[in-house]
Amino acid sequence: MARLALVTGGTRGIGEAICLALRKEGYRVIANYGGNDEAAKAFSDRTGIETRKFDVSNYAEVEQGIAAIVQEHGPIDILVNNAGITRDTTIHKMTPEQWQAVIDTNLTSCFNLSRCVINTMRERGFGRIVNIGSINGQAGQYGQVNYAAAKSGIHGFTKALAQEGAAKGITVNAIAPGYIATDMVRAVPANVLEKIVARIPVGRLGEAEEIARGVVFLVADEAGFITGSTLSINGGQHMY
Repeated sequence: MARLALVTGGTRGIGEAICLALRKEGYRVIANYGGNDEAAKAFSDRTGIETRKFDVSNYAEVEQGIAAIVQEHGPIDILVNNAGITRDTTIHKMTPEQWQAVIDTNLTSCFNLSRCVINTMRERGFGRIVNIGSINGQAGQYGQVNYAAAKSGIHGFTKALAQEGAAKGITVNAIAPGYIATDMVRAVPANVLEKIVARIPVGRLGEAEEIARGVVFLVADEAGFITGSTLSINGGQHMY
């Protein structure tokens, strides 16, 4: 039976591209989403990929969601921690709620999901975990102390968990996307977007499919000697 992959935040943008790329490679794929039922239904109708709704920042919901998936489809072989939000503002205006929402959704979710799949991966002697970080977790970004902290935390989380999983056949890697042509980035004012593109050596925004290609590479059975690494896909904007 084909390996089972779960992609959080999988119904839109980069997550959707990852789901489609994994399915194309023959994996069984389930896309998690948090709140937008209409978008999730449209995604499922369009792609035929099953969706599961649970809040990745809530450990109890994650535990229940994973248990239901395992009961119906079997153990999860591949986990892609992609879910993320922004609550941008400078720190002197940022509320504790804006800080905590981003930390919980972007970083704590990685613990929640990984914790709920790691034991079966250890028992089976195989697992692939890919955490989606960000160029702004590597270089920082004005007005994003919450987002940059969470994404930077993902990179440390990845390295530590990689050491814990290595002897059990579990690889843990991260991808740090640069500026990708998603709805969120396209919503940036045109004059700001021009300045962003001007700082990218390849002269354009990235495509979600280019991030998905990196995920497909890292989750392959043949990628068992790659762990604890961060793959930067940013058009040369930040060479880290």
